[in-house]
Amino acid sequence: MVDSAVGQDVAPKEFDAVVVGAGFAGLYMLHRLRGLGMSAVVLERADGVGGTWYWNRYPGARCDSESYYYCYSFDSALEQEWTWTERYPRQPEIRAYLDHVADRFDLRRDIRLSTTVTGARADADGRGWTVSVEDGPDLRCRFLVTAVGCLSAANVPDLPGLDDFAGRWFHTGSWPHGGVDVAGRRVGVVGTGSTGIQAIPVLAEQAAHLTVFQRTPNYSIPARNGPLTEDESRAYKADYDHIREIQAGSTNGHPFTIDDRSALDDPDDERERRYRAAWERGGLRFRAAYRDLLADEAANATASEFIRDRIREVVEDPATAEALLPHDHGFATKRPPIDTHYFETYNRDDVTLVDVRADPVEAVEPGGLRLRSGALHELDDLVFATGFDALTGPLLRLDPVGPDGTALSDAWRAGPRTYLGLAVSGFPNLFTVTGPFSPSVLTNMPTSIEQHVDWIAGCLAHLRATGRDRIEADPVAERDWGEHNRAAADATLLPRAASSWYLGANVPGKPSVFMPYAGGFARYAATCADVAADGYRGFRLSGRGAAA
Repeated sequence: MVDSAVGQDVAPKEFDAVVVGAGFAGLYMLHRLRGLGMSAVVLERADGVGGTWYWNRYPGARCDSESYYYCYSFDSALEQEWTWTERYPRQPEIRAYLDHVADRFDLRRDIRLSTTVTGARADADGRGWTVSVEDGPDLRCRFLVTAVGCLSAANVPDLPGLDDFAGRWFHTGSWPHGGVDVAGRRVGVVGTGSTGIQAIPVLAEQAAHLTVFQRTPNYSIPARNGPLTEDESRAYKADYDHIREIQAGSTNGHPFTIDDRSALDDPDDERERRYRAAWERGGLRFRAAYRDLLADEAANATASEFIRDRIREVVEDPATAEALLPHDHGFATKRPPIDTHYFETYNRDDVTLVDVRADPVEAVEPGGLRLRSGALHELDDLVFATGFDALTGPLLRLDPVGPDGTALSDAWRAGPRTYLGLAVSGFPNLFTVTGPFSPSVLTNMPTSIEQHVDWIAGCLAHLRATGRDRIEADPVAERDWGEHNRAAADATLLPRAASSWYLGANVPGKPSVFMPYAGGFARYAATCADVAADGYRGFRLSGRGAAA
């Protein structure tokens, strides 16, 4: 095991496994590797643990899954000892939880903070990796595990003149840790996805004037956030076994089931009543009102129009309300945000909505943003809520190189290809936690992360027990899984949202591939379990002195 003086010359440079990233995935992966008796180290570029929740400190940042299940399930004592304060926890509380986990399981002694990985290269025989870090010696390992997150590579628009902007500019995914004071300042926000919808109401309260530059209007469900009472906390803690059972058998890793009725079976008044009840409850459970909201265009249209009607009710100015109505995609075919007073924000006199689909941003000037029409919006601060180069971006920034010298960026030039989202052919002994073509961002992330980490740990135990030291995805299995991933998506309405980051549409030049697995969490987990039970079907296993 790594000496407590991590990062110093006395620390060993060879490990059974190197894990990149110290968020939910990296922390749990380290815990499982220790349980296998393997030497392991976690490399993290930040100066603290938390992963996504270390970097995303923008105003209003909070989770859109409810706190009592946006957490680990692997340790019942941990479940009982941690008490969440809100229905939807804010970033500081989630990071405090992950700090608690790191301390409770004594993980920090095997985590190297402020360590940026600059490259990873497989050995010629595919039985190990050399990992290079900034300002430090290379590390050697048998297995490389990427726990870099799905939403960690910030997507900053390439706007002409940005370097000449006289004010300050920020990306929500790398918000200054000391905070940003916008009092008395003219602030512009570019982007109205989940992040923008969270940040905009808070920034509007702080700034002298807020201008929102919207390309694509979005649906959003009110969060109905609030503090958790002692009775509520006791109730969910007493029911964790049942909660986790429902999550494991669900489509999205949430502890609720989707109603088995079609939205088209109910008469208009009953459907309206059910939508009203779901709206008042708030949160992502709205999607569970009917079984076919993501499978049938007519069914989806009923939910979409219901939400458009709510926007019309909330926003006082008819022209502004009309500009906020989504028409180019159906509800939940893109990531469905939840909000706290987002649409109400547009009733403020000090908030302006600008439609940059009708009049695109032409350039950044020292004084603000200039549109194609020539209009200049004067700004002191510019905030990019433009999301991330999702799923593939974090892996491509790492850009591992396989035994034959092929970089992942070359292998994925036409789009990602993986087997189960866990491995890539041509890159032996590399495991990708919640990689492309796994359920990942379509689910409650800790649920998918635990399933992936447990599967990887089981695979490593199998390799050791059978004398194997090399595992690689078979190219045919990988191809078949890619075709299945596409078919699973095409069975839904999800790929029809052409502007969705699920397809990479927010990153210019990114291949259009539907990246998350849309076949459902329970179905996916059962497939992974079946693959393992069948001797890791679809993988090539070998070892010195062991039969392939």
